[in-house]
Amino acid sequence: MRKKIVAGNWKMNMTPSQAVALCETLKPAVANSDAEVVFCVPAIDIVPVVKACEGTEIKVGAENLYFEDKGAFTGEISADMILDAGATYVIIGHSERRGYFGETDADVNKKAKKALEKGLNPIICCGESLEQREQGITFDWIRMQVKLMFEGFAAEDVAKCVVAYEPIWAIGTGKTATTEQAEEVCKAIRDCIREVYGNDTAEKVRIQYGGSVNAANAAELFSQPDIDGGLVGGASLKPDFGVITHA
Repeated sequence: MRKKIVAGNWKMNMTPSQAVALCETLKPAVANSDAEVVFCVPAIDIVPVVKACEGTEIKVGAENLYFEDKGAFTGEISADMILDAGATYVIIGHSERRGYFGETDADVNKKAKKALEKGLNPIICCGESLEQREQGITFDWIRMQVKLMFEGFAAEDVAKCVVAYEPIWAIGTGKTATTEQAEEVCKAIRDCIREVYGNDTAEKVRIQYGGSVNAANAAELFSQPDIDGGLVGGASLKPDFGVITHA
């Protein structure tokens, strides 16, 4: 049985002091969840959030990393920095990183490899635009992204990853893929992994749905056989996040 994982992506929100205050609000709300709960926070918030979450089951993650260990890469953050700050997860290839900052599938692949090399748990994102869905190429697009993100990976490394399916048209728009739409794409992701890496690996990989997940729709989404939790944006900044983690 795969353990459900619900991760909050705080995006560019919360100063360090605000982050600590939010943790104090969320800690009792997410306590005793059957899911693995992760707060993925801005880099400057990692240290105070790790400290604020001491003594709880909450994991902390970064929102991005660079694929080099060190060097003249102003503004970037390395896997070693993330680990030393106390985080254990990292989001890779979010559509906002791809869309606003030009990250490519090759970048995503290199970042995921670096995360695993260093012992971080990567949450690797994929998803289609509204135009791609309307053109009927959703499944072709997603299969391509999955194959490229895992290019050169051994099966045992793939099994350590979390894949987050986030239809770009449903991120921050208030629109949510129907339960059927979300499940059929998550199933397609698992089937693609099964074709390349075998059934055992496919059954180990946890696949999240992300895209306007909220307290009202989480339980139905998470009840699907191929959806193992959610990558939650705006709703992760509210007390209702506790409801989602218990869905």
